[in-house]
Amino acid sequence: TVAMSFSLVRMLPRAIAFLVIASPAFAQSGYRQPPAPIAQILNAPATPLVSVSPDRATLLLLERPGLPSIAEVSAPFLGMGGDRINPKTNGQARDPNFTGLTLRSVSGTAERRIPTPVGARIGTPNWAPNGKHFAFTVTDEHGIALWMADVTAGTAKAVTTAKVNGTTGAPCTWAAGSERLLCKLIVANRGPLPPQPAVPTGPITQESEGRVAPNRTYEDLLTSPYDESAFEYLYTSQLAFVGVDGSVRRVGAPALYDVADVSPDGKWMLVRAMHRPFSYRVPLNDFPQKTEVWDAATGAVTKLVYDRPLQDEVSISFDAVSAGPRTIAWRADAPATLSWVEALDGGVPTAPAAKRDRLVSLAAPFSGAPVTQLEVAWRARGVQWVSANLALISEAWRKSRSARTWAFDPSAPGSAPRLVWERSSEDRYADPGQFVPTVLPNGKRVVLTSPDGKFAYLTGLGASADGDRPFLDRFELATGNTQRLWRSASPYFESIVGLVDADAKRVITRRESVNDAPNYYVRDVAADQVTALTRFKDPAPQFAGAAPQLITYQRSDGVHLSAKLYLPAGYDKSKGPLPFLLWAYPLEFKSAAAAAQITGSPYEFKRPTGMSHLFMLTQGYGVLDDPTMPIIGEGDKEPNDTYVQQLVASAKAAVDKIVSMGVADRDRIAVGGHSYGAFMTANLLAHSTLFKAGIARSGAYNRSLTPFGFQGEDRDYWQAMDLYNRMSPFNYADSVKTPILLIHGMADDNSGTFPVQSERFYAALKGKGAKVRYVQLPAEAHGYRARESVGHTLYEMSTWLDRWLKPTTKDKTKAD
Repeated sequence: TVAMSFSLVRMLPRAIAFLVIASPAFAQSGYRQPPAPIAQILNAPATPLVSVSPDRATLLLLERPGLPSIAEVSAPFLGMGGDRINPKTNGQARDPNFTGLTLRSVSGTAERRIPTPVGARIGTPNWAPNGKHFAFTVTDEHGIALWMADVTAGTAKAVTTAKVNGTTGAPCTWAAGSERLLCKLIVANRGPLPPQPAVPTGPITQESEGRVAPNRTYEDLLTSPYDESAFEYLYTSQLAFVGVDGSVRRVGAPALYDVADVSPDGKWMLVRAMHRPFSYRVPLNDFPQKTEVWDAATGAVTKLVYDRPLQDEVSISFDAVSAGPRTIAWRADAPATLSWVEALDGGVPTAPAAKRDRLVSLAAPFSGAPVTQLEVAWRARGVQWVSANLALISEAWRKSRSARTWAFDPSAPGSAPRLVWERSSEDRYADPGQFVPTVLPNGKRVVLTSPDGKFAYLTGLGASADGDRPFLDRFELATGNTQRLWRSASPYFESIVGLVDADAKRVITRRESVNDAPNYYVRDVAADQVTALTRFKDPAPQFAGAAPQLITYQRSDGVHLSAKLYLPAGYDKSKGPLPFLLWAYPLEFKSAAAAAQITGSPYEFKRPTGMSHLFMLTQGYGVLDDPTMPIIGEGDKEPNDTYVQQLVASAKAAVDKIVSMGVADRDRIAVGGHSYGAFMTANLLAHSTLFKAGIARSGAYNRSLTPFGFQGEDRDYWQAMDLYNRMSPFNYADSVKTPILLIHGMADDNSGTFPVQSERFYAALKGKGAKVRYVQLPAEAHGYRARESVGHTLYEMSTWLDRWLKPTTKDKTKAD
């Protein structure tokens, strides 16, 4: 088809580059299998996921397929405004899917499997507010069909012959009453995808008129007039109400809809549609958008809320936002009231302002002026509705890592809010948790309150110096006082999934331990008793006995660090130290105290999946997992000002620690990482001699190719040119004397890690005589999915480590 050939053309230059680089210097041998038992574990069935109904009466077990084949992963796609679209299905090219659905009662033991078509690719289920039905999609080569399951009967069926449009994500939302959904359908009789011109129709021209317009680097953007026409073809939808009974009522005219949501009272629709002019510089989320209120009965436009212009000139600062209304949505606690946030400083964080944002509301019939609810000093980050006279708003300022939450009365606009809490957003130990939500009959989410309306509930990880210990707190709405109802205790890591009762007497939890696979339980909080709901087995029993040990140590500048130490099952320390792999990912902090906080739990059930570095434990390696690599910038300093020095100091402290413990051989330690961890790896090899080998997957190595910020850095190249150059391992290719393995997906879609980053770094390393191997994975994005690609990645990693960390017979003889 034309669509398929266009996609292949998109991918052809990368395929050609692969062939050119690969030949004739190195013989190609196809995909290789990792050593036992890694391959067997990769082939094992995936553990089902679990979804809880809104009424907390039913669990839905979602059976997952194993790793997809390279044939599935390499299916052609169209790059559309930052998305990847399958033109055959009119949906996202790499959406997760499920293979089976099973219902399980929370209060009993009954289980029922929902009949679905053999070989069906099932989309993520969407529960009706009353929990009696759930909608899901079934995708085949002809498109995406909408299905409906009846929980009581345990049956499911297709509800309409019309296909839904999955380009902008979930195609349907529930309306009040749980009897109908508002869906985006494929336009009837739209015809085939417009053909790509066989001959170019003219040059592609862009122009800037002198206004500052920084943008980070993106993949899969529109690039031509043909892309624009294909984008309109694929993203154009017809809105329609689809009933549980299969009825279909179309509303409005076709357009590029990305949001369509019914008001809580069911009388109105909030509709947002993209429109021209499109951009070749930014993704579709920044395209012009028109937000309107429609009459749900007639489809007539009642109110133009905001026609947002193209957002291609917004600052790259993390505290910068668009100038006009944003996060326009229905108030969950009112019949038909809109709520949104507006910047008071024009969205510019450097502009002086006593207040940065305001929250406004506009009630039906939407003819008056918006009412200001309250103003906040920083950026509004979210509103949670509790009742007609109580709501919570959070604000934060990224530059200082400050965060606050306020309680206010939406029925009394302009009244003084009450401070609920204030803290550093980096301070995990002080995190009060998240309010437990509930779904109202109108389909909207609000904060769950106790039957008397006096209390809400908080859940969180409960981070502390002895690891994460999830909790359940009761929060008094009038005072903000909290009472601890329950906390996870050793030897388990147990977290709250939902409350069975509004008074929190019974809760659903997910519990695991070092040796027990995660499973779901009903916990009687007062009696401290649990009843099992699922009995999932260990998916990789080969790892039993390889439990993590939390270790702590100190950097030379006094910063406290931590890591999880893994040793192979059955390892006997008396037999001597092991070859080791450190696998890490740096993070930025504004304080040493926050950087020192412990993450994770010693009671988690750890089994490797996908391309996990923990598979190296099966090959006789010790693994230091996630050793903290904090990059700290206290006060007026920015973290990256001393990036290299802090990185090397953290790595040295980690190496010294495991060597001093007697488990690691200093002469046989490798370092590795993915994405920003790959960037870290290259820098460590360029600026230290701590390691004997490196593995860098899908990284960026030349920061001049990401000139408008990267990771946590929001200064641009011209503001911090020396910093960008110092942080780029590409500039120090001549200093990399340690063997390094580069792996990169040839269809990497991540901002900043284009495949050219590894291509150019490899060329530089090879040109300067480094020991380097460069592996390109066809059709793979930033994370590798295909069974063949994952297996080959683990083959390359284990082979590379064996080559440089395990002594050969010749080496042993020489040592003797």
